[in-house]
Amino acid sequence: MLYHVVEHPKYPVPYITGPEYQLIDDENWEEVNGFALEPWQRCAVDYAMYVPDFETRKLNPAGEWNTSKIVFDNGHVSYWLNGQMTVEFDAWTPDWYARKDSGKWENAPEYGLARKGHICLQDHGYPAWFKNIKIRELPAKPEEKDLFNGEDLTGWDLYGTDLWYVENGELICESGPDNTYGYLATRDYYDDFDLTLEFKQEANGNSGVFFRSFVQQPAIVNGWQVEVAPKGHDTAGIYESYGRGWLVQIPDEQEEILKEGEWNTLRILAEGDRVQTWLNGEPMVDITDEKVGAGRGRIALQIHDGGGIKVRWRNLHLKTL
Repeated sequence: MLYHVVEHPKYPVPYITGPEYQLIDDENWEEVNGFALEPWQRCAVDYAMYVPDFETRKLNPAGEWNTSKIVFDNGHVSYWLNGQMTVEFDAWTPDWYARKDSGKWENAPEYGLARKGHICLQDHGYPAWFKNIKIRELPAKPEEKDLFNGEDLTGWDLYGTDLWYVENGELICESGPDNTYGYLATRDYYDDFDLTLEFKQEANGNSGVFFRSFVQQPAIVNGWQVEVAPKGHDTAGIYESYGRGWLVQIPDEQEEILKEGEWNTLRILAEGDRVQTWLNGEPMVDITDEKVGAGRGRIALQIHDGGGIKVRWRNLHLKTL
């Protein structure tokens, strides 16, 4: 039984995004299949992540009904089997990321990051029966935080060979040796949010801010980008990195709002189907789009290919909605 599953044509199977409460016949597995289950594969575990105390776990044998429950409350998680809690953990903590990045999911960068999504019942080649499936949605707790701590890249993942480093409290990106696209992505997902940040372009300055985006290794980011580029190239416009391309470009008369070689303030407000952007306090984009509204994912800073690019960032402040 999987939850928080994100559907997208680029995801071949549900379990590379959705955590799994394992349902399996522990008692008869080895006799039927000829090999034993690993502890992380047994019933009522958080599959390949957290395991219970099997000595106290109460599992009814095959042919009898069992009652399972998952409680996911703003990242605090507990699994229950026949009225008894089997595992309890907090998602998106250093311990959680260490388990994710060192085991079965180390090559599944989006595993377990979504904060909402589909529920999925899995068929693994054996008959199973389900009944009395019920759900109660728990309210999300608003969060306010600085995405960049001014000291290091804690909370971010680097994709590509470009350079990302901290200098004098500023986050800096520069073209790397391969002159290809590069990304610095938040480790966490932020779907509905109000983000403000400052940027200063040096050299070419062609960059951008992705939102509701996800990563394909080694360095492909799919999602929507609020453009950051030299004057005349639609800074604060919205581009879709797959499929439709530009959703909104910036009229020529608004290009002068960008201050080249100086600090600029960019604001992105994403709530449901609606996305708005402001540049230096001036409204730039107001779009309502169902496909954008269905998106889930990270915030990611981009550096364009071609080489010779350098951009400075600071004061990345986010409020979740």
